[in-house]
Amino acid sequence: MNHIAAAEEQIVSDRLRRKLNEVNAAAQAHLSGVQDHVNFTLQQAYFKCAYECFDRSRRQEEISNCVENCSVPVVSAQQHVENEMAKFQERLNRSLMVCQDKFEASKLQQIRPDSIKDLESCVEQSIDDSIKMLPHLVNKLKSSFAIRE
Repeated sequence: MNHIAAAEEQIVSDRLRRKLNEVNAAAQAHLSGVQDHVNFTLQQAYFKCAYECFDRSRRQEEISNCVENCSVPVVSAQQHVENEMAKFQERLNRSLMVCQDKFEASKLQQIRPDSIKDLESCVEQSIDDSIKMLPHLVNKLKSSFAIRE
């Protein structure tokens, strides 16, 4: 690989890294309300519930079971968010793999000049599409947690 091609790939790699940082920032921004609900509202309810479990008339096993039952809503909410985000990440990864496959195929066919631009364009489109999906994902999560604006 010549130096120009290597430098060009490095520039594209840096641009792609910035685009991926963009999608991460967008995901964090969109999910902040959901995360606040899980981390504060549900956690607060958990601690209040758990506090009520500590009663001297109860056996240790009863207290443990009570506290464990209190944790169910927050644990299931965290798992739900994690599962949805894993699906989101998986979809993004698949679309980026398609871009990578197209790029590798064009390199094999030695269509160099356009292959890097095509890769960059494909990745940008994939990331933009993913960012556009975030509000729908957040609405789905908010709906499942009965979060009102």
